[in-house]
Amino acid sequence: QVQLVESGGGLVQSGGSLRLSCAASGATLDSNAIGWFRQAPGKEREGVGCISSSDGSTYYTDSVKGRFTISRDNGKTTVYLQMKNLKPEDTAVYYCAAGFDHYCAGLVPTRLVSWGQGTQVTVSS
Repeated sequence: QVQLVESGGGLVQSGGSLRLSCAASGATLDSNAIGWFRQAPGKEREGVGCISSSDGSTYYTDSVKGRFTISRDNGKTTVYLQMKNLKPEDTAVYYCAAGFDHYCAGLVPTRLVSWGQGTQVTVSS
């Protein structure tokens, strides 16, 4: 089973940028859709976006469209979440998760099989 490790979180000022990485070990990600999720204090975890493994199609929640971009590396072991024009409301713990299938069901992969441990993103105003 693929294991996922997120990195790249930190503290940034409003309007700044961060790039999160979701690195796989134990397997490649060439057959798994990968989703990014976030959970802010006191709120439920929400889907941020998803990338399919078949054609690289991406899907984003409305609040991050135009600011966040999900991509894969050619080696198929890392998925990235590039975040630009960050806002204080983007503050959360960000997680990546792998789906069993290669496609996304809207904002999330289908049949989630593995989660990373999360990385904190804090945006100051």
